[in-house]
Amino acid sequence: MTSTHSKARRAGFAAFVGTTIEWYDFYVYATAAALVFGPLFFPSGDRLAETAAAFATFAVAFLVRPLGGIIFGHIGDKLGRRTSLVITLLLMGAATVLVGCLPTYENIGILAPILLILLRAVQGLAVGGEWGGAVLMSVEHAPEKSKTFYGGFTQLGNPAGALLASGIFAIMSRVSDDFIMNGGWRIPFLLSIVLVGVGFWVRYRVEETPVFETKVEGRKQSMPLAFALRTNWRPILLGIGILPISTGGYYLATTFATAYATGEPIAISEQVILDAMTLASFVEFVVTLPVAWLGDKWGRKNVMYIGLVGSVLTFVPFLLLMPGRVEPLIFLFASLVRIAMSATYAPIAALLAQMFRPQSRYTSIALSYGVGAALWAGFSPWFATQLIAWTGSIWSVIAMFIGMAVIAGVCTRLAPQHSDEAPVTASFTARTDTTANRLP
Repeated sequence: MTSTHSKARRAGFAAFVGTTIEWYDFYVYATAAALVFGPLFFPSGDRLAETAAAFATFAVAFLVRPLGGIIFGHIGDKLGRRTSLVITLLLMGAATVLVGCLPTYENIGILAPILLILLRAVQGLAVGGEWGGAVLMSVEHAPEKSKTFYGGFTQLGNPAGALLASGIFAIMSRVSDDFIMNGGWRIPFLLSIVLVGVGFWVRYRVEETPVFETKVEGRKQSMPLAFALRTNWRPILLGIGILPISTGGYYLATTFATAYATGEPIAISEQVILDAMTLASFVEFVVTLPVAWLGDKWGRKNVMYIGLVGSVLTFVPFLLLMPGRVEPLIFLFASLVRIAMSATYAPIAALLAQMFRPQSRYTSIALSYGVGAALWAGFSPWFATQLIAWTGSIWSVIAMFIGMAVIAGVCTRLAPQHSDEAPVTASFTARTDTTANRLP
């Protein structure tokens, strides 16, 4: 058992480092989209229209994520989780560095946003295959009773990446009022090359997962996608339905909230909102593993329910207090929202992984998460911006958020949970994991 935990810790650390770098790359783009990409790549003189256009390119990555899930899920189910993860890391790093080298609209005209969109699509392909593989690397190495905790290492990469991304922008905002706009925005993208080198070294040293070697090796499907759609279609749909708050709600509380707070008529300074988001990322980073640990103690579904209710109860006042510009409250609720959302995100790794059969698990989880992220996260900031333009009221965004939480709660309730200790048969009659599936 000691050896099992030792391997699980190494796999968890590798998943954490890799996903931190992947999410750093992803959130650097998200932050830049909220702050500078509108006027630099889509100049129109209308701040709301520029922001909406920038968020549309942000959505491109989510649209291609399912394709990335299919491609790298196939590689992961056929050749192994580690092989797929090394490729996704290098692909994401290359795309991010190239974004930092792009000329703007002022320099090359319409070609600038076209290249930006293409590189964003490459980021989407990479992260579409990254998350599912990192989840399986940590969860499949973990003992049965600790899968939610070790899966939390993968989830820890999200706030760590967000912390690095918002932190470096917050530091740059102190240099001068226009430093970020006048070329400073390129620095976080170019730094990615260093992080990718570290991540490659860490990830390449991790062993393949025991589930792949014992339950998938020798039973590989010629077409994992066909097998997944034939046998896992119901949990794939439920997995998509679990994700509205874990993915879309997260971007509403970060990317959309940043644009909403710094735009007209509220016009909170960029430095204030970036500092608040940086602190919130740090708070989420601190609470993610304890919340994942509670998922093994209380049941991962129960933790999800708590997170969904808490997300609504904190997100609503967070938006409503923005016009008052009371900075201590903005800092407080930015962090409270992220604490609540960590309870919808920390258990997701184990919850989704254990919904699927080992033979096509990589493809299934990547497809479920990729489609869910495209549907919920890819369009949430853009759609929320449009809702305000159409209705003139932030309450339309609040109503959307509540509806997303209800959908997530229902699908969580219906989600099946399999055990990796159960024998693999032709029909894969899985044993129920009572700890994971403990319901109120």
